[in-house]
Amino acid sequence: MDKPTTPLIDRSLPAFAQGYAWLPGLLRDRHDGVARTRVLGKPALVVRGPEAVRFFYDEDNVRRGGALPGPVLSTLFGHDAVHTLDGDVHRARKELFLPLLHPDRIAGLVEHVTAAWDEAVPQWSRAEETVLFDAAGVVLTRGVCRWAGVPLDADNAQDAKHLARDLVAMVDGFATAGPRHWRARRARSRQEQRFALLVEDVRSGKIAAPDGSVLAAVCEHRDADGETLPPHTAAVELLNVIRPTVAVCWFVAYSAHALHVQPNQRERLRGGDTAYAAAFVHEVRRFYPFVPFLGGLAVRDLSWRGVAVPAGGMVLLDVFGQNHDEELWGDPFVFRPERFLERPVQRDELIPQGGGEPRTGHRCPGEGLTIGLLEALAIRLAHLDCTVPDQDLRISLRRIPARVRSGFAVRDVRVPSERTLTTV
Repeated sequence: MDKPTTPLIDRSLPAFAQGYAWLPGLLRDRHDGVARTRVLGKPALVVRGPEAVRFFYDEDNVRRGGALPGPVLSTLFGHDAVHTLDGDVHRARKELFLPLLHPDRIAGLVEHVTAAWDEAVPQWSRAEETVLFDAAGVVLTRGVCRWAGVPLDADNAQDAKHLARDLVAMVDGFATAGPRHWRARRARSRQEQRFALLVEDVRSGKIAAPDGSVLAAVCEHRDADGETLPPHTAAVELLNVIRPTVAVCWFVAYSAHALHVQPNQRERLRGGDTAYAAAFVHEVRRFYPFVPFLGGLAVRDLSWRGVAVPAGGMVLLDVFGQNHDEELWGDPFVFRPERFLERPVQRDELIPQGGGEPRTGHRCPGEGLTIGLLEALAIRLAHLDCTVPDQDLRISLRRIPARVRSGFAVRDVRVPSERTLTTV
């Protein structure tokens, strides 16, 4: 077992400075995909690779409870969220989300979001300029709220825009200090209060939740103790369906970026090849930066490939590094959707939204929703007739979460014909 002979240097500050390159840098000369460091004052084991994913998601090795820093809970996930639970308590809470994996539910969400997209395009055609990152956030907010049974203020035409802004802020500010972080905290506090009141109104009979809706499920769900969720916790979990759906706007902007940089992709998507559309979406999720890494705490004294970490130490899964691992992908920094047509990719190889088993583990149950939405929206993007003006399309790997710097602006949007829409 590899034991340290000198004190480990804390690498927390380099994480902020290096962004997505931080863990890949620590693993650069380690061909076994494992390294040791210190983070937030704790010894940490850094792992990468499909076998390491299974090691990381084994609850006998790593727990998530207590692993997520307070600032992340106060912005991205919310306190008392399913992400903070383990064991039977986690599995009971996860039952709330498992129906979202059903193909009919995914198809329903896609239908609502694409309808919202088609409603929005005529508005974009009348605007001098539309930033796709922002516009997609509003489209996704309208679509997911309709699907989830969450009412938007009929008397406030800007309600969807304001909600979208807050949901995006929660994601945009989770891994930083300063204005972005405090904007995210305020956004989460504001929307948790709103959604908690909504839950109370449903339970009191003031508002009726649509039968079978996500809103109804959250209000009715009983945890492992047999009790319904407190209004605040119910609000947190309702946001944990709405927020990640709206976060797909990151991938919409990335998809537009890919279509702009490689115009040949546009023609292939327009051709209606569903297998290629799926491959394109997988490659967008693999190639472009989103989740940098995931963390947990060692349940006991652990050793992975001879490198040790004591009980209570951190275990970090290098998500970005694995999605760009040359051993797995051959040419990882080339955008090439064909790789997903050439061989079946195993579950724990591609992990842009985590790994493991979504039904029982911590893998995001909304991954299927993300894929379904992106397939539909990528095809719509390929059919979008517009002009791309000069702008800053750089994507900084030091910024977490990374994003297209300009948000991907378009002009001169032409409304597609009725015939075009029926083929998408």
